[in-house]
Amino acid sequence: MRKLPLVVLTALFILFTAHDAHALCVKVAKANLRTGPGTSYDVVWEIFKYMPLVKVGVSVSGKWYAVKDVDGDVTWIYRDLVTSGYHCAVVKTETVNVRTGPGTRYRKSTISPAKQYYSFKVEKRKGSWVKVKDEWGGRGWIHRHFLFIR
Repeated sequence: MRKLPLVVLTALFILFTAHDAHALCVKVAKANLRTGPGTSYDVVWEIFKYMPLVKVGVSVSGKWYAVKDVDGDVTWIYRDLVTSGYHCAVVKTETVNVRTGPGTRYRKSTISPAKQYYSFKVEKRKGSWVKVKDEWGGRGWIHRHFLFIR
């Protein structure tokens, strides 16, 4: 019951700062998405490096961001775990082939296939193809249709 006023204030703050939405990427190996702005809130999802998120609000303290994920769910992440310094992508379909070049005529790369929720750093775009890099340095090309990019 003590958290109710904080949750209400935080929700109001999100509503009034929603115009400030912008892309973020997880910059650490693992991060937790939580139900509220603090470590005392439940963990909803553990995510990994390069997961793209959309900032939709900020906690009253300014230390936590309300973020929307690939599924459209809004949760909270600590601000020091994310960056807006580059773009990221995540596979939004069950699986997708990762190619050695920007097209289906190229062979599958060594990181193919990529499964749903596998995240990447975006390195380059060529038409409707996106060159990506995973957290271990594996690279390849994925058609834009199969990715949620921020």
